[in-house]
Amino acid sequence: MVHALKFWLFALIALGASLSIAGASDSGANTGARTITGQVAEWPVPTPKFARDPAVGPDGSIYFAVKRGDRIARFEPKTKLFHEWDLPAGMMPRGLLVARDGKVIFGGAGNSAIGELDPSSGKIKLYKLPSRDGDPYTLGQDTEDNIWFTERKGGKLGKLTRATGRITEYAIGDDPYGLALDRRGNLWVTRKAADRLTKFDPSTGQITELLLAKGSQPRRIAVAPDGMLWVALYGKGKLARIDPASNRVVKEYELPGGPNAGPYAMNVDATGRIWSSEIQTDNVILLSPLSETIRVFKLPTRDTGIRNATLDASGRYWYVGSASGKLGVIE
Repeated sequence: MVHALKFWLFALIALGASLSIAGASDSGANTGARTITGQVAEWPVPTPKFARDPAVGPDGSIYFAVKRGDRIARFEPKTKLFHEWDLPAGMMPRGLLVARDGKVIFGGAGNSAIGELDPSSGKIKLYKLPSRDGDPYTLGQDTEDNIWFTERKGGKLGKLTRATGRITEYAIGDDPYGLALDRRGNLWVTRKAADRLTKFDPSTGQITELLLAKGSQPRRIAVAPDGMLWVALYGKGKLARIDPASNRVVKEYELPGGPNAGPYAMNVDATGRIWSSEIQTDNVILLSPLSETIRVFKLPTRDTGIRNATLDASGRYWYVGSASGKLGVIE
């Protein structure tokens, strides 16, 4: 069943505070190289039931999951229109991405499935996981159109071969969280409770681990244009730059919010600038690695709750506040 809701909304505009801090430091797409003005706009989402995980469609529309509302939503930036699709009851969608063919792929935390929505027809296809307690969390797509995902409860990495519908699972250790694919096709998984990164080579099945400092609690991970990995160290209030070739931490960058800032979402734009949300401070930071300067954008709504974000083709930063129930953009 498809449920549609469209309505006009006016933008709430707020100027983001912009600070420069010298000497400090999806899963983000390497898109956009615009000059960031710091202007912020927000719109209330139609169903404010823990909306999360935005992704950009081929036409620039912003899709996101509504976990506690069992819906997928779309926002059209040009018209300011929202549209929603109902999912099977109890699916609890999260980890959304838009595949190269325009289909919207997402994990079902409540029904152990991967979902696929065709926005043009509204049809929804489900791929059931072999594990009954499978809880897809973060999703990624490789160059061969396969969908990879983490399963936090089962300590597994999953692969959906879209051509056949087959799902394969690999045990990689407890609490696999964020996910990114490097330029060689290796998968890098953050394991939050284990304070480490796990590298998985899909061609051989080999697993390599990088142990981080105790209490690091790595969450999201993104790949920069130069191939470096960037990880949000939630437990330390830092960002880590990691060389995948040598499997080592090159440098850690302290954030303006301090050790309790709670860095969470991670994105990298086409110029190599690093975007991260400080979930505990309602700040979004923009780090320029070459100059090691940081700009801070203060969000207009308290307790926004950015768990994931995305960059569109022009470099605008889109986020969904799980707690605030708002979709926002930083221009």
